Amino acid sequence: MDLIAQIDGLFNAKSIAIVGVPRGLKTGSVFLSALLEQGYSGRIYPVNPRADEIAGLKAYPAVAEIPGPVDLAIVLVPQSKALDVVRECVAKGVKGAVLFTAGFSETGTREGQALEDEIVKTARGGGMRLIGPNGMGLYAPKTGLSFFPGVSKDPGPVGMISHSGSLTNILGTIAETKGIRFSKVISSGNECDLTAGDFLSYLGHDPDTGLIGAYIEGIKGGPRFLNAIRQASLKKPVIMWKVGLTPEGARASASHTGAMAGSRDIWQGILQQSGAIPVVGFEALTDALMGFSMFPPNVGDRMAVISGPGGLAVSAAEACGRQGLRLAEFTSQTRSALDRLITFSGTSVRNPIDVSLTAHFDLEIFFQAARIAAADPGVDAIIIIGCGLTPEANQIYVDGLIRVQQECQKPLLAVKIPGFDPKYSQQLCRGGIPFFDSAERAVHTYALAVRYHQWVSRHK
Repeated sequence: MDLIAQIDGLFNAKSIAIVGVPRGLKTGSVFLSALLEQGYSGRIYPVNPRADEIAGLKAYPAVAEIPGPVDLAIVLVPQSKALDVVRECVAKGVKGAVLFTAGFSETGTREGQALEDEIVKTARGGGMRLIGPNGMGLYAPKTGLSFFPGVSKDPGPVGMISHSGSLTNILGTIAETKGIRFSKVISSGNECDLTAGDFLSYLGHDPDTGLIGAYIEGIKGGPRFLNAIRQASLKKPVIMWKVGLTPEGARASASHTGAMAGSRDIWQGILQQSGAIPVVGFEALTDALMGFSMFPPNVGDRMAVISGPGGLAVSAAEACGRQGLRLAEFTSQTRSALDRLITFSGTSVRNPIDVSLTAHFDLEIFFQAARIAAADPGVDAIIIIGCGLTPEANQIYVDGLIRVQQECQKPLLAVKIPGFDPKYSQQLCRGGIPFFDSAERAVHTYALAVRYHQWVSRHK
């Protein structure tokens, strides 16, 4: 069976054994709670020799005692028992196992490395694939797989690979507030067997995945990893947050997952060759996952800015210049239409369009200005900076922008004015309008999309 089919089989597991799942509220219990909460429809087999029942499910003393086939095992036992469990799983015919257990090669000891090597040898000898050690495993809302309670149940186009389990848990928890909907998520841990390169290849072929995000500490199998990024990038955006590029980050990643981080110069070379989209920091990653999941397939670099506050309009225009984007030149028809709409003093119908404080009292000015700008053939995307002055007005503002977006079919990027209630920004994101905490973050994210599509056009 080829790699893609093997990984796909794990994401579509019809039965899961959770080996070493504890009774009561302990760390390992989150895996069982997550599957039950997510509504996983397959068979769940808790394995614990000291329990007859856990969370209303019959428990089994060992994997061998499970009556039916097992597609996926989640291994929670201590390090000293992990090899025995892997042997049991191989004998049972389990297709893959998530090793949540830590304490192997990442410890830097010969004993840890030797035990990991023996586990991998045993699994491969039986045709079983491994995720981890020290990883959370798989999350896929479409099939009900989950590794943490409270993550979104709403499937969508975003695939994610992470060397950090906590980061995937956090992303899954905040996803709905950002309008991010996941297809498949992998917390790959120390990668004793399946690697980030393997999962990049899989997500690159996955029809449910429209873009890929990744948090990478170290790279195993450099040439294969580079080829996987490049092949995936030709089909869909690959947003990459790479850490370990400073001495301090390299030491931290080595202690976390045992990763060899690599040099900044090598990483820059990988980016230039592969088409990967670089981001730095959690906010930049979430901005990019949000924005790219909502931007259309082809984006242009001619921007229109509409703002109530004049200072924020100027900052947005300057951000466009810094990021290599152009302020759109309006046609005479567009300027005439804006002149008729915006007739009061202290405004400007040039680009940026300064609608002043008046528009905050008459929100229709924001909506009409956006419609006029979107109708201009020289405008590719619109940045809008505004809000209402009361909760009721903010609801009108949000509903109106969503209608404009649906009518215009051009990217609309909403930017926060301090004091804007987060519940309204969440509504905008769920309505297909990415919402950014600053104009600089909005412009940076959009510019990444422009540069990516320019790269694709040069390499296809």
